[in-house]
Amino acid sequence: MSTIRLTAAQAMVRYLSAQMTEDGERFIDGVWAIFGHGNVAGLGEALEQAGNALPTWRGQNEQTMAHTAIAYAKAKKRTRAMAVTSSIGPGATNMVTAAALAHVNRLPVLLIPGDVFANRAPDPVLQQVEDFDDGTVSANDCFRPVSRYFDRISRPEHLLTALPRAFRVMTDPANCGPVTLAFCQDTQAEAFDYPMSFFEPKVWRIRRPEPDSRDVADVTALIKAAKNPVLVCGGGVIYSQAEETLGEFAMKHGIPVIETQAGKSALAQSHPMNFGTAGVDGSACANEIAETADLVIGVGTRFQDFTTGSWALFKQPGRKLVSINVQSYDALKHGAMGLVGDAKVALEKISAALGNDKKSALDPQSRLDWLSRVDAHCSARTNVPDDYLPLDAEVIGAVQRTSSEKTIAMCAAGTMPGALKLLWQAPQGGYHMEYGYSCMGYEIAGAMGVKLAQPERDVVCFLGDGSYMMANSELATAVMRRVPFTVVLTDNRGYGCINRLQMGTGGNQFNNLYQYCNVEAQPDIDFVAHAAAMGAHAVKAKDIADLEAQILASKDRAIPTVIVIDTDPMHGPGENGGGHWWDVAVPEVSQRAEVRQAREGYVDALKHQNLVD
Repeated sequence: MSTIRLTAAQAMVRYLSAQMTEDGERFIDGVWAIFGHGNVAGLGEALEQAGNALPTWRGQNEQTMAHTAIAYAKAKKRTRAMAVTSSIGPGATNMVTAAALAHVNRLPVLLIPGDVFANRAPDPVLQQVEDFDDGTVSANDCFRPVSRYFDRISRPEHLLTALPRAFRVMTDPANCGPVTLAFCQDTQAEAFDYPMSFFEPKVWRIRRPEPDSRDVADVTALIKAAKNPVLVCGGGVIYSQAEETLGEFAMKHGIPVIETQAGKSALAQSHPMNFGTAGVDGSACANEIAETADLVIGVGTRFQDFTTGSWALFKQPGRKLVSINVQSYDALKHGAMGLVGDAKVALEKISAALGNDKKSALDPQSRLDWLSRVDAHCSARTNVPDDYLPLDAEVIGAVQRTSSEKTIAMCAAGTMPGALKLLWQAPQGGYHMEYGYSCMGYEIAGAMGVKLAQPERDVVCFLGDGSYMMANSELATAVMRRVPFTVVLTDNRGYGCINRLQMGTGGNQFNNLYQYCNVEAQPDIDFVAHAAAMGAHAVKAKDIADLEAQILASKDRAIPTVIVIDTDPMHGPGENGGGHWWDVAVPEVSQRAEVRQAREGYVDALKHQNLVD
């Protein structure tokens, strides 16, 4: 057997550079790295020697550079991924939040945190977490519950099994998610005689599991018997690349489509069978269809509470639930009839079995009426006083009017996820939302990841001042790498979304908007100066018309543009008729009459939950 002597770190890098997609590209596009003790001498040396065979990029924060990698994988529909490496200790645990984000969203990312010495000779080393009762524990054990696959590389030969397992998980449509390979720092530097065959290029195909024919027959029978079925489009439709198949299925069989956050833009908003988003932040016409549906057919969705209105939305007596999902865990939730298989294949087989069966109860006018209301709600207000602050809907309208088929709106947390889900009229593929974990601070790093994945698209990043303050440093990375995108920063002087939720559950305004925080002086943060200091083109829009002009001016720049606009914190996006109840527990006992009143409404609303039919 022919062998080559390499350090474990060199072997890992060489292996990663040889794992390919069916399109002839590396599955791992490159490695984001912040070096420290635990990865600089071993993995750092190996990456430097690899050069462009496996590019290395420097980030500003371990969490946000991992967010960039995750956004890249999402924008690539899970067909490619990136790796992220950190030092031991805080560098490693900074990535735990990103691992959780990838886990919840079923997205591939390879995390390579440095770990303590396998030989334990210098213990305790700098930054080492010591468990008084378990000598095998390190800080990297925090990754275990938020990794699809976790391994600790404490011997060089461990790579022979760990690396193929890592790629099996990242390319598996059902078990896809984050992989953590905790890499002991002395092991990285140790040499081993690896088989040359281990480094031969390998193509990883993403499988399309076919559903059981008996399940197809059962689901077909349910659809034929239904009078008012509805299709709930989840992110699995996009990852299966089943967008056209879903649209054709809906048209052929007369079944309306309503969207989740992850599934939005699988069909363009202009598609005649797209009735908008469902649930807590859903459209009036989509929620009306959901409430009256006698058969709910989930396609690639995990039925998050925002989609189902905490299971108070699907209220038709005798309503039945079908879940088409490549992961059996999701397919069998909430007593659903599960059809386990690839979304595209499953829809094709069900359609063939349905033949010419087509429903006729659909009212297309409700969709057109809703879109007309959206246009009106998102228009710029006129004849306003001098101290008027625009609504978030007006900001969305301004971006919408300057958008094209190339535009991608992206976001993650705060007011804008609900507002965009409800109001953004996306072209196909024109929406990128991280709402499985809804992680504040994902936005700027995520926008860079989206643009790296789809450089031909115009990426518009919506975020509030709270999210900007949470994590903004990758803006400097985007400037250094010349990755252009547009940031629309809505400044409502605090956490406006949660402030409204606090008030909606009867609470007093407290610790969300700055004016209701325990501070000695109200902040006066100059976001324009801050963004400009990191090299971005930064401006403040004085009104909605100016915002439109600034967005248009940003399109040809080679660096990120940050446009700041002051907005009203007190008005949510659903005030033109969208939305649904959401289960947020209200205290049983309170001195506030408003809380007691909200509790009464909450108890009444619980009666309408339809957890299992």
